Amino acid sequence: MTAPGTTGWRQAISIDDHGGEHARAQRLGALGMLFLAMLFWSGNQIVGRAVNQDIPPLTLSLLRWIVALAVLLPFAAGHLKRDRAALIAAWKPVLLLGITGVGLYNTLVYRGLHNTTAANALLLQAAIPALVLLLDRLVFKLRAPRAQLLGVLISTLGVLAIVAHGSPARLLALHLGEGDALVLLAVCVWAIYTSFLKLRPAIHPLSFLAASFVVGAVFLLPAPLIEADALAGVRWTPRLIGAIAYVGIFPSIIAYLLFNLAVARIGAAPAGQTLSLMPLFGALSAAAILSEPLFAYHFAGMGLILGGIALTYVAGAAPGRPRTK
Repeated sequence: MTAPGTTGWRQAISIDDHGGEHARAQRLGALGMLFLAMLFWSGNQIVGRAVNQDIPPLTLSLLRWIVALAVLLPFAAGHLKRDRAALIAAWKPVLLLGITGVGLYNTLVYRGLHNTTAANALLLQAAIPALVLLLDRLVFKLRAPRAQLLGVLISTLGVLAIVAHGSPARLLALHLGEGDALVLLAVCVWAIYTSFLKLRPAIHPLSFLAASFVVGAVFLLPAPLIEADALAGVRWTPRLIGAIAYVGIFPSIIAYLLFNLAVARIGAAPAGQTLSLMPLFGALSAAAILSEPLFAYHFAGMGLILGGIALTYVAGAAPGRPRTK
């Protein structure tokens, strides 16, 4: 015979367990999305460096979003029509997110890569997770749990290990110049985009993505006029056209969609932390594609980066439960 009230408690525990399993599945799914997004974005930087002498940076950015829109619009058109009123009502955050995350960030990175090294760019981008935490705290009064702060610190140390090739002296020898200033500005812009994604309207993901791309493309429309002299010497080779097609599809449509969905599931700060994976994926891609060797510092950095991310998730700091002041 069952004691009075036992059934109710068991049902409550069962429901709570089910909810916990669902939350864990959501977090793991978001983590998988972020891993793919970082893989595609690391490829974007490799391609951006590869063609930085073939096409001027503003034009590359504009063509990237034109390609992305051409591919995306047939799938997003119906959603855009249904979400038109909500987009108009939320035009301010849509405009902000389109300019920062689409129009400005990639343009600044492409331009910066003309005048800086890959090591410098990766080092500066390692600051994004901490900047996202800072913006969340200052603007939205969200306080990160200690485990998340520690996770960000550990992942950042992993980035430093890869960029410095395991030698602290190499970090001290890095020279920062004009290109680095542009990459640093891009880092600040992306931190704003990531933190302010929580203000996006409650519409279909494809509608928001398409609207953001339109804003970014319109923002970049003056590019051919600004870079007219450099454009005159561009040779439209299959290599360059293939590069434009790649950056227009994988790091744009697929990576942005995955990143935005992950932020919606787990929050800006833990999603932003996975940007520390980009130098790791960059090194692995170079090893796979260019047969560049991997060294002990790559594996040390890999362990620190993955360990920091794992600490954030396993400790329960990441699942979208930031504490208010």
